[in-house]
Amino acid sequence: MRIVLFVSAMLCTPAWARTPPAMAPAAQRADSIVVDKSDRRMRLLRDGKLIRTYSILLGDAPSGHKRQQGDERTPEGAYRISGRNPNSRFHLSLRVSYPNDADRKQARARGVDPGGDIMIHGGTPPGYRRDWTDGCIALSDVQIEEVWSLVPNGTPIRIDP
Repeated sequence: MRIVLFVSAMLCTPAWARTPPAMAPAAQRADSIVVDKSDRRMRLLRDGKLIRTYSILLGDAPSGHKRQQGDERTPEGAYRISGRNPNSRFHLSLRVSYPNDADRKQARARGVDPGGDIMIHGGTPPGYRRDWTDGCIALSDVQIEEVWSLVPNGTPIRIDP
């Protein structure tokens, strides 16, 4: 009976009232992230060694590099984790530093907005297998909690086609 009440209370707790997971000890944290869009995998590395692998889902138009706001593509290239949102509507989220200078330059040359708000976030229901984001990298809530604790701000992320 107590377990059911606890779970019910957790499900009813608003996002702003939840406490995000603590950071893992420094020796356990990732120092780089590699995303392979074609393989739908995100790898966390430390000193060049694999420490975790996750299946991911992408934007509704997963092929090609993000070029502008609303194209539903996940960017490709070198970025960093530039922030974190413990109150994300997708459980937790880590901000990817898109757009970079090259992204802004190509968008400006075409007279379009490059877009932004690219995140690694939770929100994927268990067992769901279709791309669904507007260009973000999606995980389950359990996975983003682990990634949240292992990935500090400033971590480089390379997103490959």
